[in-house]
Amino acid sequence: MKVSKVLHMISVIVGFVGIGTLIMATIAGQTNLVFGFTREHLLFCSIIVFLIAIWVQLATIHHTILERKGEII
Repeated sequence: MKVSKVLHMISVIVGFVGIGTLIMATIAGQTNLVFGFTREHLLFCSIIVFLIAIWVQLATIHHTILERKGEII
């Protein structure tokens, strides 16, 4: 399997994890706790996970361009 395909799958999975943490942050009730995590903690985690997904997607684009040129197999 090509590196770009693997990176794309990783970025999609990480993006879904970010969506999950964002949903958990929005459903935090009166106590602002979900599974022992505070709402602010989940919001910060979702921001960081989204940034990681964006960074991996940029790496995917870079590897796709290199594969088209034939520099990476």
